Amino acid sequence: MLQPIIQKPSYPQNSGHLYGLGVGPGDPELLTLKALRLLQAAPVVAYPVLEDGKSLARSIIADYLSGSQIEIPMYFPFKPDQSAQPFYDKAAEKLAEHLSASQDVVVLCEGDPFFYGTFMYLFTRLSERFPTEVVPGVSSVMASASVLGTPLTYRNDAFMVLSGILPAETLADRLKVADAAAIIKIGRHFSKVYAVLNQLGLTERALYIERATMPNQRIVPLKQVNLETVPYFSLILIPSQWQP
Repeated sequence: MLQPIIQKPSYPQNSGHLYGLGVGPGDPELLTLKALRLLQAAPVVAYPVLEDGKSLARSIIADYLSGSQIEIPMYFPFKPDQSAQPFYDKAAEKLAEHLSASQDVVVLCEGDPFFYGTFMYLFTRLSERFPTEVVPGVSSVMASASVLGTPLTYRNDAFMVLSGILPAETLADRLKVADAAAIIKIGRHFSKVYAVLNQLGLTERALYIERATMPNQRIVPLKQVNLETVPYFSLILIPSQWQP
């Protein structure tokens, strides 16, 4: 049987390469050797920033920068009443200018670029136009399990990753069929998530952690979490019940 021919995109001659680098959850030593090599070789380094100009992604790899690289901060709003898409369009065109000038560009992404990463939105805009490579990174889910000292799954467990933004009914329905789960993007949705866990009798199994592997990491019993101070970089793990 003839195999289908996958047509590769036709890139501009001598264009730069775009790299999406997963820089991990916060500990600089969790950066992969490949990501470090590409980071230090690239003439252009781009990264997301907050409104105040601070960048967690950059802070993770700050000691590895040469000081001579061109840096491109990219602001993307994460607000329910404001679309981030025009900001991704603008950032993509800025990166395209450097790529078209034969300059390689690395884009830093916390955790893993293809696991809820901001790089995905740049990838969809640029990967058909310029040669692109994604370098995976350690996700916050895996890092949290290691820090908490709990295996997530055993044998044939069904593991589910859920967003805390989901409606309570949806969260409950999906948790009912999962052997183990991670709930991310909690922040201001913590009280809703807690109510669902309580409803399903999961509060004793659930483990809560903030800013895993970062210097200000905190592990707090679920029942002692302050609703007013739950950060975006927090998650809840519900590990497997399987007993070896």
